Amino acid sequence: MVKNEPAPRPSHHVLPFEQPIEDVRRRLHELEDLATQTAHDLSEEIEFYRDRLQRLTREVYADLTPWHRVQVARHPQRPLTSDYMRHLFTDLVELHGDGYFGDDKAILTCLATLRGRRLLLIGHRKGRDTKDRLSCHFGSAHPEGYRKALRKMHLAERLGLPVVCLINTPGAYPGVGAEERGQARAIAENIFQMFRIRVPILVVVIGEGGSGGALGIAIGDRVAMLENSWYSVISPEGCASILWRSAERKEEAATALKLTAGDMHRLGLVDEVIAEPVGGAHRHPHEAMERVADRLEEWLDQFCAVPVDQLLEARYRKFRDIANLEASAQVAAQAAAELDQEASVHDPDAETAPEEHPAD
Repeated sequence: MVKNEPAPRPSHHVLPFEQPIEDVRRRLHELEDLATQTAHDLSEEIEFYRDRLQRLTREVYADLTPWHRVQVARHPQRPLTSDYMRHLFTDLVELHGDGYFGDDKAILTCLATLRGRRLLLIGHRKGRDTKDRLSCHFGSAHPEGYRKALRKMHLAERLGLPVVCLINTPGAYPGVGAEERGQARAIAENIFQMFRIRVPILVVVIGEGGSGGALGIAIGDRVAMLENSWYSVISPEGCASILWRSAERKEEAATALKLTAGDMHRLGLVDEVIAEPVGGAHRHPHEAMERVADRLEEWLDQFCAVPVDQLLEARYRKFRDIANLEASAQVAAQAAAELDQEASVHDPDAETAPEEHPAD
């Protein structure tokens, strides 16, 4: 936040941990409004609250828990794929249908231009109001959505256009109809085929990255996450419901899942974390989207210059290394368990002391 820039007006939705920030922001707005109605000089007080707001926001967002980041990723004012589409891309031509069943609105596919470079844009579409959210299934795609995405990727391949995928979904649609139409196979087919698409594929998790619903369009040469996004095999609520039979332990589950951008980057599962403006993307959406555009522009320049065969080999090796990491972790965990078991067997403190007999 620029020091002399007026504080952004509060969003309609305030997260619980943001309440102290909102209290200071509200007081600052009151002083700014009062300054326009009185002859008294309130500049010193206003400057004090601006500094206080900036410092408090930094302090709060520097110490977010995994569950807090999940809440930020789901914030109603956080930029969606449709916002990125309107703000960053031009010359948009939306493409519809999977060629088999229908057109799933939960996945957007369109030809677009980013800063002078033509590409194919694919992204999960959530919707802003209730009507749009229902029509998009809250960002949860059916199999026809994944088939549509793959069909358009093959089109981009024929046209020599790079592919940009924006991930924001709680997971694939879990309904009976989706399963009957081959949900699992559609996702698996996308994962398999995306290793063979002979153009650069760039992936950014901009909000939620839920399970196979995300992975179905997330095989890329560069996979990045926004700072306050999450990426996991299951949501915290789903994990808590399975393990503890209660969604109330969702905060504990969020920590155990290691689903934050920082965790995923440390584990080598994503290539980069894109920093958000202080206070989250929902506070400064345009700045957050421009940061994503800057990284996409740099990656497009980088990967479009790589020979295709080399590009595909690197893409394959990148994900094979993830599999090796998982296997190594399993071996290490098994070895640690065996060591613990062996130590408990030979622990002298665990042995029963010999019975003492009184002297005859």
